[in-house]
Amino acid sequence: MTTQHSCQAIPDLFFFYLQGWVRSVRSQKEVLFLHINDGSSLENLQVVADPSLEKRDLTFGSAVEVQGKLVKSPHKMQNMELQAETIHVVGPCDIWSFPLKMKERHPLEYVRQFPHLRCRNNTLGSLLRIRSEATAGIHSFFQDNGYVHIHTPIITSNDCEGAGELFQIETSSEAKESAEKTHFFNVPAFLTVSGQLHLEVMAGAFTHVFTFGPTFRAENSQSRRHLAEFYMVEAELSFTESLQDIMQVMEDLFKTVTSTVLSKCPRDVELFHKYIAPAQKWGCDLQTEHEKYLVKHCGEVPVFVVNYPYDLKPFYMRDNEDGPQHTVAAVDLLVPGVGELCGGSLREERLPFLESRLRRLGLIDAYQWYLDLRKFGSVPHGGFGMGFERYLQYILGVDNIKDVIPFPRFSHSCLL
Repeated sequence: MTTQHSCQAIPDLFFFYLQGWVRSVRSQKEVLFLHINDGSSLENLQVVADPSLEKRDLTFGSAVEVQGKLVKSPHKMQNMELQAETIHVVGPCDIWSFPLKMKERHPLEYVRQFPHLRCRNNTLGSLLRIRSEATAGIHSFFQDNGYVHIHTPIITSNDCEGAGELFQIETSSEAKESAEKTHFFNVPAFLTVSGQLHLEVMAGAFTHVFTFGPTFRAENSQSRRHLAEFYMVEAELSFTESLQDIMQVMEDLFKTVTSTVLSKCPRDVELFHKYIAPAQKWGCDLQTEHEKYLVKHCGEVPVFVVNYPYDLKPFYMRDNEDGPQHTVAAVDLLVPGVGELCGGSLREERLPFLESRLRRLGLIDAYQWYLDLRKFGSVPHGGFGMGFERYLQYILGVDNIKDVIPFPRFSHSCLL
């Protein structure tokens, strides 16, 4: 049974077996107090024991197994406590060399140096529980609304939208050979920057599809809102001719998942809003000045920006045919402190328009398969993507995107 469950109303003298890690040790003449946590909750379970059970290696950070009786606690700060009968130290912890210290509130920048240990910090523990519930909430939202989950490939031969520098894949033996070489896949292959084009394939057989997985950008940036590896939520909707439909799904997804997080992880969210968000000072490098102005002008609330100039956007976005303005049916969702959270568009389903643009860009041969989608049962459709880490940044008030992912990868850093 987890500590989370153990804090519920349980009759006195309920025999209990606890496994976890020591968060604090306090030894008095007649009694020994421990706080144990098993990772299931921010709350610890207090263990009360006879001083004779104290061992030299029973220290902060050590892994323990405790058996005893779970009883109502006389203290107002907790409902239950465990009266220990046996305490077994499974894994000792050298407190002198352990970089995390008992009862010390370490800055996020400090614990980021220890990717193999930082999950034992309260803040990162709360973040990972929130991340887990948000992931489950995203899947539930799409499944409840009739979407089919698609596993889009991580390895691809497509550069979706020219979205940034690509990580090219080669075998270790290929890396040692000259530039004149045969590729493992017979064509250049890359780590994906988006699952969108593969979702569009699937949208020709399923009316609503989504994917949720890692994406990669080889941008030489160490800014507070960029990672080389991050997670994207992407959806594609068939039989839609309205950008408003896409925006409504964006909004519903955001509200539903946030509601789930708030109901499932209230204490964890409270930790961020109480100790992390108030300390952040949003810097100018977090967002472009234009995004910052728009959000501020609209009252520091999320803002949809629609209909971008045709020449600034990728080939697959639908031409609005709006004369001199010449825009495409695209939308970005901007949020305070982060900037762009979601980006989407209607896709160009009209074969002549798409063919003409690909020819002008010199991409007609590379995307012949994409044109085929328009030849065989094509329908008006559209979709969007949401950066999962930026979503977590926004709802929790975390300044640096590197602090909302378990193992951050960015330029000049790939620890572990």
